[in-house]
Amino acid sequence: MELKRILLAEDDPRDVELALEGLGASHLANEVEVVNDGEQALDYLYRRGPFADRPAGNPALILLDLKMPLVSGLEVLREIKQDEELRHVPVVMLTSSREERDLDEAYDLGCNAYVVKPVNFRDFIDAVKSLGLFWAVLNEPPPGCVHK
Repeated sequence: MELKRILLAEDDPRDVELALEGLGASHLANEVEVVNDGEQALDYLYRRGPFADRPAGNPALILLDLKMPLVSGLEVLREIKQDEELRHVPVVMLTSSREERDLDEAYDLGCNAYVVKPVNFRDFIDAVKSLGLFWAVLNEPPPGCVHK
């Protein structure tokens, strides 16, 4: 059985590096695809533009930054959760925003978890490690979930 990819949508190169280190520390065999803005995230998910030739199938997990250029994380989340093919893919908002309205909107739109990025890099790595293990390995998708 081929392992599904993890999609990391993050525009800060330092946070990308820390997230990749955290996922690597969890010894996940899942490949991680990194995109740097919301538009690229949607292109990846819908297999268009530079991702038109990517292998078919939805990611096992989407780690989504809230504040990204071109298309915000909340807009990406809105589109994912309104799409019949994508709505069951777990989405974890990974953000520095502690604003209550961002938290409320993310959950209203259907995010599965909202994680505020720790300032301490070791804590950030540990948080991503735990997220990867839970969502990519331990979590059971809902029955009848579309796995295309």
